[in-house]
Amino acid sequence: MITYIYMVRHGESPKTEGTERTRGLTEKGKQDSERIGKILHKEEIDLFVSSPYQRAILTIKDLGTDLGKEVFVFEDLKERVFSQGDTPLSDHELQSCLSRSYSNPDYALTGAESNNVCQKRAITVLKQLLNTYAGKKIVIGTHGAVMTLMMGYYDKRFDLDFLLHTTKPDIYRMKFLRNELVEVKRLWE
Repeated sequence: MITYIYMVRHGESPKTEGTERTRGLTEKGKQDSERIGKILHKEEIDLFVSSPYQRAILTIKDLGTDLGKEVFVFEDLKERVFSQGDTPLSDHELQSCLSRSYSNPDYALTGAESNNVCQKRAITVLKQLLNTYAGKKIVIGTHGAVMTLMMGYYDKRFDLDFLLHTTKPDIYRMKFLRNELVEVKRLWE
């Protein structure tokens, strides 16, 4: 039985407004969300799930509404926690953290989580979706690091280099035969 998972990385979000959980989308992010809707509308999506962060929800919500589908939120699909509190890391600090994390998957800053911890929580949800909704087409509103860790669980080619070359937004269709990943295709252009 074939199941499709559509990893939809959120659109552009204003880093200076709100918290990790509440940041929305910029105007460009909203326009890109409409493009995502056009790309995925023909895919006949059965289920929409998302990280609890607003930018991920908003990126897929309009398409879900257009198709008469609710977006189900899973806390464990949130982005990897890179730092303690609501203060985001600078781009330089984030790059350094990512490099160290991919060299040592157990590395984490104080009060944050490692790649291994993030991957474990997110993969638990993904496996649950694959088992519960086998044969369906599922959109996941997600983020760059957690998306890469979920994809990398099934195929080691999805690594730091892959993450650094993804865009905001981005769409990857993962084709599963039962619980085995057999194909990944990028749909965002």
